[in-house]
Amino acid sequence: MIWSAVRLAWREITNNIMRSALTVLGIVIGVAAVIAMVTLGGGATAYISREISGLGSNLIIIFPGTQTASAGEVVPAEPFRPEDAEAIRAEVPSVDAVAAVVSRTVQAVHGSTNRRTTINGTDNGYQQVRDWPVVEGRTFSDAELRSGRAVCLMGASLREDLFGPQSPLGETVRISNIPCEIIGVMEEKGPSAFGSDQDNFVLAPLELVQRRISGSRDVDYMFASARTEALRGRAITEIRVLLRERRNLRVEQEDDFIVRDQKEMAEFAESTIGVLTGFLSAIAAISLLVGGIGIMNIMLVSVTERTREIGIRLAIGALERNVLMQFLIEAMLLSMLGGAVGIALGLGLAALAAQALNLPFVFDIGIVGLAFGFSALVGILFGYFPARRAARLDPIEALRYE
Repeated sequence: MIWSAVRLAWREITNNIMRSALTVLGIVIGVAAVIAMVTLGGGATAYISREISGLGSNLIIIFPGTQTASAGEVVPAEPFRPEDAEAIRAEVPSVDAVAAVVSRTVQAVHGSTNRRTTINGTDNGYQQVRDWPVVEGRTFSDAELRSGRAVCLMGASLREDLFGPQSPLGETVRISNIPCEIIGVMEEKGPSAFGSDQDNFVLAPLELVQRRISGSRDVDYMFASARTEALRGRAITEIRVLLRERRNLRVEQEDDFIVRDQKEMAEFAESTIGVLTGFLSAIAAISLLVGGIGIMNIMLVSVTERTREIGIRLAIGALERNVLMQFLIEAMLLSMLGGAVGIALGLGLAALAAQALNLPFVFDIGIVGLAFGFSALVGILFGYFPARRAARLDPIEALRYE
């Protein structure tokens, strides 16, 4: 019985192929847009999570926040000092390594070549917390760190721009008019999740950058790494307690610094992308509603065109439920056909966009099944009224219809 209704419905669809194609166009566009948006959102989430994980091993970032002045004005909080990093290193047992960082934008010049870059004043803890090894040359010696000697490590892309294939070791680069000897090259990491060049930088001793570039002992921010992932929460708590003591904050006062870890940054990025993806998918899903209305409209036209056929079927013994099932199955087939084409189109568009944007292609069988099921549901909901109207036709009146 059902198979016979499916065959009749399929014959009607194929007999009016152009009308059927135009009818399901709204479903195709809606499903394709939703599939493409969700798939790209999943790829962006996976990419950003991977990039955040690549920042370092169990990374914790600490930077000054704001504080409320006596007049109620919100002002920048007191900056950190190198002693704060030393205190964390000495007094927080759950922390494996710490690096204080002073960052400035500078011009790097070698011969007739120059490039705008970033200099980070820090120590050897930077490579450990960022999980960023030196692949050529060496790290800073203790004597170089203490004296602030003009030596530096450089990122892979800056090395390529200034020296090409030649080894830069032992060469001199002018950083803000400071002749700096190159002692090492860092491992290449590639573009960040936000498209910036992570390998365009110079590392130099903290003492050198503070004394000759920033002109103060202020520290912009600090990196720390927990000994294990399980200790990350404990490390954050211990760092907060220590810094509150060092900054003389009373119990009722809020922190005037911010502590963030990889997990928190990843969750924030994922939630932001999730909200954006959901919003865009909701807009795209409006096409499904439009497609459903189109199916209902065409099915009503079909009922009118086939009134005499329906009258004959009812007159020779067909039951109302048989007619109802035939038209309902026809609406479902139209909608499911549009859903299948939309899924294929959406996945194809998502694959092309992911390749163009350098994002991973994340195939989610759940959203594909949901989109197909929803398209079938649209066919049932919007096909029921025309099918019910066909089933309730008076056979005598239907046979008289011309």
